[in-house]
Amino acid sequence: MMTDLVKKYLSINRFSHLHSEFEGAFLSHPNYPSLYAITDSLSLLSIENIAVKIPKEQFIELPENFLAIYQDGIVLVSKTLTSIAVLTEDGKKKNLTFNEFISDWNQIVIAIEPNPILKNNSKKTSSKWYLSILPCIALISLSLFFNSYSLEALLLLLTSIIGLIFGIFVLQEKLGITNEVASKLCSLNLNTSCNSVIKSNRSDINKWVDFSDLPLLFFSISVLSILINPKDSAILVSFLSLSAIPIIAYSIWLQKFELKKWCVLCLLISSVILLQSLFFVLLTTSFVNIMSVNSFGVLFSGIVLSSLWFLVKPILTQKIKFEREANELTRFKRDYKIFKFLSKDIPTVKGLDVLKGLSFGDAKSKVQITIIISPSCVHCHKAFQEAYELIKKFPERVSLNVLFNINPENDNNPYKIVVESLLVINNLIPDKVEEAIVDWHINKMELEVWKQKWVVEHTDMSVNHQIYEQYQWCLKNQFNYTPVKIVNNQMFPNEYEINELKYFLNDFSNENRENLALAQA
Repeated sequence: MMTDLVKKYLSINRFSHLHSEFEGAFLSHPNYPSLYAITDSLSLLSIENIAVKIPKEQFIELPENFLAIYQDGIVLVSKTLTSIAVLTEDGKKKNLTFNEFISDWNQIVIAIEPNPILKNNSKKTSSKWYLSILPCIALISLSLFFNSYSLEALLLLLTSIIGLIFGIFVLQEKLGITNEVASKLCSLNLNTSCNSVIKSNRSDINKWVDFSDLPLLFFSISVLSILINPKDSAILVSFLSLSAIPIIAYSIWLQKFELKKWCVLCLLISSVILLQSLFFVLLTTSFVNIMSVNSFGVLFSGIVLSSLWFLVKPILTQKIKFEREANELTRFKRDYKIFKFLSKDIPTVKGLDVLKGLSFGDAKSKVQITIIISPSCVHCHKAFQEAYELIKKFPERVSLNVLFNINPENDNNPYKIVVESLLVINNLIPDKVEEAIVDWHINKMELEVWKQKWVVEHTDMSVNHQIYEQYQWCLKNQFNYTPVKIVNNQMFPNEYEINELKYFLNDFSNENRENLALAQA
């Protein structure tokens, strides 16, 4: 998949910690899965990138790794002095000479600046891995300690664990969850396609069960039952593997003659089951033993794990379905034309430019946010925090102007002193106003605590005038509510949150350039 290809490129350039954020931004982009969707998503994450068409003569000057359009598809290129390795979207790797690559290359490349800060997330990743596998290791250790294992039981436990891993890969492929190991196995050559086989209608048994469920259930039941009762369960598991040979034969026939594609994962699972069948033939003394074994472990494991899986499966399927639908809806919401359509003009814009509030960020930025808030408004905390985080993440692209809507004549308002103090601090010690407003709206200090730290006893006439002017301008526009959100002198749509403005930063920049070009024409 294209997403995996870009994520691999991000890892090469030390941006592994942004994998999930990139995937979310890319899959929900209105232009998905275009080249622009990739570059725009990278820009959204503040990763410096460029998509450019260069002359073939300059190919040798390109970095060691980059994305390129090759044979009408996006590939990840790894370049040395003598050869080129190309990784395609379906996980296939090709080694080419310079001439072979250049002949099918359309000269377009996408390159990013490597991360100068090495983010060490390996400890976090390994910690999560240990936490998930630790209970399994503990369960196996307890079983090995309290039970005596024959050679057959040990071999069947080991092969069942391997089969369970392959079964999980099959399930991930069925649900559309990408796995790098599975992707490599499933794209060994042109005749292999796990996706075609696993998602085929021929793999459905009924509306509740399909073939992708069987490996997961069979091997998980096998593992648990052997851990409970190694001796008897090993015999039953190997016998069930022998009984499953007709299903394996049907699976191979289906892949060979009907679907005409091979599922490597399915073949690996079949190999594990055949190996377990061989254990029964070689290590079990006679079929009579089957009648005398204790089947409690297998029956208990089968009932518990089957019930659990058929309870979890619809929840998991629905979750994945909802995530895909959410991405599709977000693509619609992230369409700049929709955003502009929902943005309305300010009823009376005159006078806005002379209102003096608290300013943060670069005043020359292409995106200028104005929020009109009240210190007593709970929703204003969120509006300020989202706008503040936006200017911190994109300091050169976004600026923030904070105005206030409070009645200057209402001396009974206990929060009036917050606004007065903020405006005085802004006039006298502007370096401290950011900390003061963050303490109020983000740290959410109690009024008395905030006053002890920041209150200014005496306010001058200019501050009172500022509060009056801002209040009067709000009255003219009938802004009898807070927060009021304005972006580039237009009302910010109620259908959006301020933090979603990050999706349109490039659109604002492009629009600004177009307007500038028209003005100069």
